[in-house]
Amino acid sequence: MKTFKRLSAIGAVLGLVAAGAAYAASTGASHAEEVGVQQTLRPMEDLGRGVVAVRNGSSVLVSWRLLGLDAAGTAFNVYRSANGGAWTKLNGSALTGGTNYTDTGANLSQANAYRIAPVLNGTEQAPSAAFTLTANHADEPAVRIPLRAGGPVKFTWTGDLDGDGEYDYVIDRQTSPQTIEAYTSTGTFLWSVNLGPNSTNQDNIEPGSATIDVGHWDGVTVQDFNSDGFAEVALKFADGVVFGDGQTWTHADDDRQWIGILNGRTGALLNYAGVPQDYLADGPLAMQFGVGYLDGTRPYLVASMKNRIGSGDFNMMIAAWTWSGQNLTQQWKWLRGGTNAPDGHNIRIVDVDGNGTDEVAHIGFVLNGNGTLRYSLAGQGIIHGDRFHIADLDPANPGLEGYGVQQVNPSGLREYYYDAADGRIIWKHTLSGTADVGRGMAGDVDPRHPGMEVWSFDGLYNAASNQLTEPNTSLRPWPQLGLWWDGDLTMELLNDGKLEEWDPLNPAPTNGLPRIETVTSYGAVKAAQGGPTLVGDLLGDWREEAVYTNAAYNQLIVFTTDKPTSTRLYTLAHNPEYRNCMTTKGYMQSHHTDYFLGAGMSTPPRPPITY
Repeated sequence: MKTFKRLSAIGAVLGLVAAGAAYAASTGASHAEEVGVQQTLRPMEDLGRGVVAVRNGSSVLVSWRLLGLDAAGTAFNVYRSANGGAWTKLNGSALTGGTNYTDTGANLSQANAYRIAPVLNGTEQAPSAAFTLTANHADEPAVRIPLRAGGPVKFTWTGDLDGDGEYDYVIDRQTSPQTIEAYTSTGTFLWSVNLGPNSTNQDNIEPGSATIDVGHWDGVTVQDFNSDGFAEVALKFADGVVFGDGQTWTHADDDRQWIGILNGRTGALLNYAGVPQDYLADGPLAMQFGVGYLDGTRPYLVASMKNRIGSGDFNMMIAAWTWSGQNLTQQWKWLRGGTNAPDGHNIRIVDVDGNGTDEVAHIGFVLNGNGTLRYSLAGQGIIHGDRFHIADLDPANPGLEGYGVQQVNPSGLREYYYDAADGRIIWKHTLSGTADVGRGMAGDVDPRHPGMEVWSFDGLYNAASNQLTEPNTSLRPWPQLGLWWDGDLTMELLNDGKLEEWDPLNPAPTNGLPRIETVTSYGAVKAAQGGPTLVGDLLGDWREEAVYTNAAYNQLIVFTTDKPTSTRLYTLAHNPEYRNCMTTKGYMQSHHTDYFLGAGMSTPPRPPITY
């Protein structure tokens, strides 16, 4: 474990001062600076370098993290140790470009370990932890994490459970009853929780009181809620759940539910709070979890909850808790009641107005960090929809923008683009008849136009100009999931296990979506809705990983890029909006940063964080 995981009170203050100085010295304009607000610093994970090495033919791509608060000008040296021998520096002068290196001289018939050492002002610093590529390793863009034998996995969550600065994994098992399991970054089993008899009802609309991960519901997330260097696991639970230390929770009423904070290393229940009982008469609540810094200084657990009134409408409640290390305290709850506030299948937790505190967003409304309604889009024709995005879609316009699609909207409203801070609709697309748009994506896929594109089944538009740049729906990319992979600044596309990149200059069906990888070629199986169990910047440089399982469900296959890049960006996991995105599930959607990431982008500022 890194010795600096435990800061003294003086060290913590010095860390805040140093972080503030680094942030003030950064270049570029942050989201907060765009709107003229001074942000506080939010504590985020003290990550290691995340060194990873993957074979690509006869060479090896080594990749590592640039951290959010690395000093400007930090350079790196790359070292290799063959078969446990001495460390040999591979590069000449220290590397100042992209945080990756292609090793063309390794003997791949033997084990090769890699580590990197930062170089600051010409002086080499302490080396990172090492990553070993085994002898005769498969030629694949993936890292395989062993799992115990078990059932199918729908979702994976990540956080630093053991305090070593690298991401560990929590998975579900879609068995009856359900379980969750925790593993270290290298696959060491930590614990299992049996969700008990109240997880056997796995209906995706009215699930059991302890059921997780059905439909768009989850009920699990991972975060270091008290900033002690060890991530906790948040879990909804009910009667009959057996925790990682063998403790069984009992209660006479199977509909009663609690929110628990589990020790990330043991799975033991540390403490709990009762779920508000306002709607208990209608049965247990299905839940979506997420994390946000609702006061700007500490992570809150947010739960968006619903249950059905008979066979008709739904009750809706959103609540937020904080964890002190000893007590789980409910900070607020919001009941929708008769408020016209349209929800969807996802939540996003993001600072929509750049004032340093996060808000809780649904597809048709936003709550302030204190649980009051900020705005509803209902008065502008928005009802229910499947997917929405909030990002810096237009870098020329201060702040963040939103894009959403509609499901069965009787007005014919299909998609809309709005100011995320106040809900002002900028443009909308309406056709005659009832609209039902099941997919919607946002990302920069066409470098010919400034900012990001948005698209559904009605053609691809440049968001800022509302210009239809690809009217032929058979030629535009499928609106499913995007991620950054190949090293350029435009977004790649992940759909049904196929990693592709749309070519706007040659969009014909035969060559407009050249295939980069197919996950099933490496033995991966697609999870629910044909997607991965997790997407996030988990390893290496700023490119993203996609996590699947194998067919036997005894491996996580973490797909990670084997493409070099000269682009140098700090790890996306140190960006406030992006890290919040990694804690939410629902219908799996692309993550976004709170700065514009795309062709022609400016260098992003240092994030307003401390470790």
